Amino acid sequence: MLTAIAYTRVSTAKQGSTGLGMAAQEAAISAFCAQHGYQIAAQYGEVEMGKGHDALDRRPQLAAALAHARKLKAPVVVAKLDRLGRDVHFISGLMANRVPFIVTELGIDTDPFMLHIYAALAQKERALISARTKAALKAAKARGVKLGNPDARKALVSARANRWGDTTANRAAALTAIREVQASGIASANGIARELTARKVPTTTGSTIWAAAQVQRLIKG
Repeated sequence: MLTAIAYTRVSTAKQGSTGLGMAAQEAAISAFCAQHGYQIAAQYGEVEMGKGHDALDRRPQLAAALAHARKLKAPVVVAKLDRLGRDVHFISGLMANRVPFIVTELGIDTDPFMLHIYAALAQKERALISARTKAALKAAKARGVKLGNPDARKALVSARANRWGDTTANRAAALTAIREVQASGIASANGIARELTARKVPTTTGSTIWAAAQVQRLIKG
């Protein structure tokens, strides 16, 4: 059986203390490894922000996971690419360690080149999210909402909902786009995900970064 090292991360102390997010990542990694014949030799997890070029210096568990994986000549498996980071330079630096990464959300066939592409898209998405948040807060302030109280949060959620649109509507539009891509001759989930990302088709949550697993879930209904 193949060997792998699991790595999970949450970015807030609250998530870390409650297990919110961490358990879901562990479950996704375990299911993926069982499906593809990997035995998890060790699991590393931490609560730390992943932002910045020097993020590895602030993430000792990721450094330990890399060292362990290098020793075993095994890949590091993560549930989502953003659990490693959303910075292209940082992702490139991790790849320079010559430790392969497997992202369960993207599938086992995603090569290093595509990981770079997805990292670039994630970095752009982070910038867009920041811009949308600032715009929503500015608009709320202009309407007289006092920032820092529950009303401000409601205003921000409302602004985001208006920006992203209804989830049901996004789902219908995404399914239509998937059918169009399939009609063009692209059949694999990875291929469809890349095409939807290139077209900037919103996912059901409003992101424009697609993964094969998301495509498969929509096709299966």
